[in-house]
Amino acid sequence: MDKRSFLKKAGLMGLAAPLSFAHLRRAVAAVEHLAPADLAVDEDFWLKVRGDYDLKPDYINLENGYYCFMPRQTMDHLVEHMRSINYEGSYYMRTVQGENKHRVAGKVAEIVGCSAEEVAITRNTTESLDLIIGGLEWQAGDEAVMAEQDYGAMLNHFKFIARRFGTVNRLVSVPNHPRDDQEIVDLYAAAITDKTRLLMVCHMVNITGQVLPVRKIVDMAHARGVEVMVDGAHAFSHITFQMQDLDCDYYGTSLHKWLSAPLGSGMLYVKKEKIDSVWPLFAERDLGPNDMRRLNHIGTHPVHTDLAILNAIEYQNAMGLDRKAARLQYLQHYWTSQLRDHPGVIVNTPVELSRHGGIGNVGVAGIAPGDLADALMNDYGIFTTGIDRPGVRGVRVTPNVYTTTAELDALVSAIKKRSA
Repeated sequence: MDKRSFLKKAGLMGLAAPLSFAHLRRAVAAVEHLAPADLAVDEDFWLKVRGDYDLKPDYINLENGYYCFMPRQTMDHLVEHMRSINYEGSYYMRTVQGENKHRVAGKVAEIVGCSAEEVAITRNTTESLDLIIGGLEWQAGDEAVMAEQDYGAMLNHFKFIARRFGTVNRLVSVPNHPRDDQEIVDLYAAAITDKTRLLMVCHMVNITGQVLPVRKIVDMAHARGVEVMVDGAHAFSHITFQMQDLDCDYYGTSLHKWLSAPLGSGMLYVKKEKIDSVWPLFAERDLGPNDMRRLNHIGTHPVHTDLAILNAIEYQNAMGLDRKAARLQYLQHYWTSQLRDHPGVIVNTPVELSRHGGIGNVGVAGIAPGDLADALMNDYGIFTTGIDRPGVRGVRVTPNVYTTTAELDALVSAIKKRSA
């Protein structure tokens, strides 16, 4: 068998079996005439999607933000890839592993309209963004700007860089309910000085679900000579956007979140002309100028995960990202709209549709976030996670496409009882 034939047989096994998504394709074909916003409220359609997931009956899972587990079809393909690679062993690793990884990068890049030459497949957002934070050529006195509400792993790495190189971290606090985009832009602008080297901003704040005006922040920072790194952990395959719409320098995400790819899969985007300015975590052989592979050398790793990313993309494409995004936004609005004006309840996510996707955060006055999460789980069988961070005290609620409005009704009822 020649190399090309083997590539098609082993590396693209999942894409060669589109009938595995026949159930979803038939369901979508029946509603293609509906606009995404109209389909978002069609419970019959989304119950068909729910049938693709193996759901644990012990509780209502409203904590998909950590890891959106795979539909059954993607899981089956992952097992097939594991068997195939285990069967081929070193032959696979030494012949087509690299080509397949590049192909996966290309498919991931297509989702946001960038080049495969600017994308590396990583293991998660933390790895992706820490590659940048730890890979820049920092000098003593250089400054970085970020928010108190940013993800802890990245904030910790910036602290480490400050101790190691003598850099300075300047923190802002993002309001949960901004007056307008300009308030957010001005907040970051006020923290920039002539020593600022990098600005980190969330595309979607992980603890509240607020979507920030990234392009306006990027334009402001670039006008002042500052690079921008975007934490896209919760935006990629959750809301619709193209990388050119953002114009950021670096972007990292976790594919095992809203793409529902296998656990331990992520993506790093770096503008082509910026690649050589970042030191890799592990040394790679000499490569051509701005070759993204120099940032992606991690040694031997579970490559079957890479291949199953293709299947996760196939599933999402069959559903349609625009339909998925509309459903997630509808679900968030469905439950938060019932609680925003309820006495004793604090919704920490903006009300404007342009400022949120499917993630929401809600608190109850006088109840610690961890206690509220425990009560929801122990008393009502609803799994969430408590968030106690600067300016944000509540439980994060992250439904997925399989979530029903009946499950969200149970959440609303439980919150109202706790706030009484």
